[in-house]
Amino acid sequence: MNAFIRTLVSLVVVIATSLCATPTRAEDGYDLWMRYRLLAPEQVKLYGGHASQLIIGSATPTQTVTREELQRGLDGLLGHGPLLSHDITRDGAIIVGTPSSSPLIAQLKLDTKSLGNEGYLIRSVAVNGHTATAIVGNTDVGALYGAFHFLRLLQTEQSIDHLDIRESPRLKLRVLEHWDYLNGQVERGYAGASIWDWWKLPDWRAPRYTDYARANASIGINGTVLNDVTDGATILTPTYLEKVAALADVFRPYGIRVYLSIRFSAPIEIGGLKTADPFDPQVQRWWREKADEIYRIIPDFGGFLVKANSEGQPGPEDYGRTHADGANVLADALAPHGGIVMWRTFVYSQNNPDDRAKQAYEEFKPLDGHFRANVILPVKNGPIDFQPREPFHPLFGAMPKTPLMMEFEITKEYLGFATHLVYLGPLYEEVLSADTMVHGKGSTVAKVIDGSLEGHTLTGMTGDSNIGTDRNWTGSDFNQANWYVFGRLAWNPTLSSRTIADEWVRMTFTNNNAFVKPVVDMMMRSREAVVDYMTPLGLVHIMGPGHHYGPAPWDASESRADWRPVYYHRADHQGIGFDRTNTGSDAVAQYAPPIAAQFNDLKQTPEQYLLFFHHVPWDYRMRSGQTLWYELIAHYTQGVDDVKQMRETWRHMDGYIDDERYQQVATFLAIQQKEAQWWRDACIAYFQSISGLPLPSGYAPPQQSLKYYESLTFPFVPGFSSWQ
Repeated sequence: MNAFIRTLVSLVVVIATSLCATPTRAEDGYDLWMRYRLLAPEQVKLYGGHASQLIIGSATPTQTVTREELQRGLDGLLGHGPLLSHDITRDGAIIVGTPSSSPLIAQLKLDTKSLGNEGYLIRSVAVNGHTATAIVGNTDVGALYGAFHFLRLLQTEQSIDHLDIRESPRLKLRVLEHWDYLNGQVERGYAGASIWDWWKLPDWRAPRYTDYARANASIGINGTVLNDVTDGATILTPTYLEKVAALADVFRPYGIRVYLSIRFSAPIEIGGLKTADPFDPQVQRWWREKADEIYRIIPDFGGFLVKANSEGQPGPEDYGRTHADGANVLADALAPHGGIVMWRTFVYSQNNPDDRAKQAYEEFKPLDGHFRANVILPVKNGPIDFQPREPFHPLFGAMPKTPLMMEFEITKEYLGFATHLVYLGPLYEEVLSADTMVHGKGSTVAKVIDGSLEGHTLTGMTGDSNIGTDRNWTGSDFNQANWYVFGRLAWNPTLSSRTIADEWVRMTFTNNNAFVKPVVDMMMRSREAVVDYMTPLGLVHIMGPGHHYGPAPWDASESRADWRPVYYHRADHQGIGFDRTNTGSDAVAQYAPPIAAQFNDLKQTPEQYLLFFHHVPWDYRMRSGQTLWYELIAHYTQGVDDVKQMRETWRHMDGYIDDERYQQVATFLAIQQKEAQWWRDACIAYFQSISGLPLPSGYAPPQQSLKYYESLTFPFVPGFSSWQ
C-alpha cells in the first residue's frame, strides 16, 4: 500500500508540475510590432534604472492614452511598471508632456520651436538633482509620438544613456487609404473582411479600433480614409456620418483624423439634384451645406478623397469641366473648416489608345496652378499601376505650382497577395530616392512630396491599406512590415528601408542577431525576387486580367486594350517591349530632358526598365554579353532560386520564435515557391512560343505545356468580385 501511495503521490507531483510550467507563449500576430515582451535580464537591469517613475498628466484624452501606452510597454518589457508620480523623488524618472502642461518640463526651458505641432524631443536631463528622461512635444500628440519612439528604443535594445533626439515629420499628411466597402468587402483585400462593422456602429466601438489607432500612432500615421473610392455616396448620409463620428472619437486621442472617399455624383445620388456640374450654383450650395453638416458632427474631419473620371467613375469631365474645376468646388466647401481635398491623378480611359502610361500627365500637367490651396494630388509611384517595378511617375517634378502626394500600395495586389513574402521597403525607397532632375541633380521624388523642392507646405503620402479582420491584421506576419515601413517613410521619406526592416524584425520577433540579420537580408532581397519571377527587365502588367492572380501574358480577352497583358509586353517574333521612345509613344518626353534622353537611348536605359521603354530584339546583346532572350530566362529562373533560398533561410530560424508564427511563414514560403515556379514556367512557355527560340543551355524547360497554363481559371480569387 505504501508503495502504491508513493507512486500516486509522484504522479500527482508530475501532473501538478506540468500544469504549473510556463509553456512557450503562442502568438497570433495580433500585437503587431507592439508586443512589449519581457526583455533579457541584463536589459531589464540596464533599463530599469531609467524607468523608476512616470510623471505625466491625464487631463486630456491624449495624455491618458500616452500614459497607458507607456505603462503597458514598460510593464511588458521590464516586468514591472514605473511608479506614477507628480514629482521627482529619485533618479530615473520619465517625464512626459508639453511646456504648457508640465511645470517640470517648463522649468527645463527646452527649445521646442522647431518641433511644430507633431514633433518631439527625447532628452536625458537633470531635474532637482535627479537624472531623468524628458519626452516633450509642443502638443500632446507630439508627446505621444515621442513616447512610442522611446518604447521603440527599448524594444530594439538601443542605448538610452545621454539621449538627445529631436524628430519632426517631414510630411504633413500621412494617410492610410482603406479600400473598404460598406457591405464589408475589401477591394484587393487579402486579410479578410473590412474591420469597420458599420452595422454595429455607432454604439459598439470594438476594441480593435483602438488597437488600430495605437498601431498607426506608433509609426506616425495621422489620417485614415475609411471607405473605397468607388463606394457610392451612402457614406455621406446622416446615418453613416454618425457612424463615422464614432470612429473619429476613438481615433482622436491618437492624433488621427478621418477622411472619406466621396462620389462626385453625390448631389444627384443622395441630394436629389439633376446635375453634379461643379459650375452649377445648386451643386456648389449642396457641397457647402454637406461640409457644414459633416463638421457639426466631426469638428476635426480631415476632408475628401476623390476618384473621378477614371475606370467609369463620374467626374467633372462629364460636364465639360476640368479636374481642377471639380476639385475646387469641393475645396471651397471644405476651406472654411480647414479641410483638404485629395484628388487622385490615377485616370485612364480607352479614349487614349496611344499609351495608358501617358494619360495622367496629359490631363493634369496643363492644370498646374489651377487648383485651390487646400487641394493636393495623390500620384501613384509609377505611371501604370503599382507594378512590381516601374519608373517613377513623370508627374513628379512636372507640376511645380501644385502640391503632389505620393500614393503607394501597401496591399500586394500585384505582388502575390497575402502569401508571398515581399517586403516593399526597397520599392518605396527606390521611388523616393529617384532623381527627377527637374532642377538638376538632387531633385528627388522625396523632395517633391515633402515640399522642399518647390516650397509647398501642404505635403503628404498615402498608402492603400492591407488591413482586414484576420487576427494578424494583414494576412501574414511579414505583410505587417509593409504597413510599418509605409508609416516610417511617411514620417521621413529619406529613411533607410533596411534600417526600418531591422527595427521591425526586432520588435515583431526577437532581438537575437542570429535571427535578425538573415531575416532582414531575406526581406531586402524579396522584392527583387518577385520582380524576377514575375516581370523582369521592365515588363509590367502581365498578370491575369481583373483578378491579377498569376501569370497571363497571352491574354487578349478584355474589352479594353489597356486591360490586356499583350498590350503591355507587345512580344512578337522579332522582340519584346513597349516602345515609349520618340519613335514610339514618346512617353519619355514627359520626363525632364536629362531623364528623357537617358530613357530614349536603348544603350543608356537602365536594364531594369529596358522593356518598359523599348521594343528590343530577342538577340540584343545585354551588358552581360548575353542575349536578351538568355537574360530573360536567367531572371525568371533566378527569381525562383531566390525564393528557394528564402525558404532555406527560414528553415534555420526554427526555435528562435514561437512555433505558430514560424509554421505559418514556412507554409506561405512553400506556396510562394510553387507560385514562383508557375510564374517562371508559364511566362517562359509563352514567350518561347512567340520567339521560336530554344532555351539556353542549362535551363530547365517549363514543367507543363503552354496549353495547360492557358487553361487555368480562377473564379474565386480573394479581394476580387464581380461587383468590382
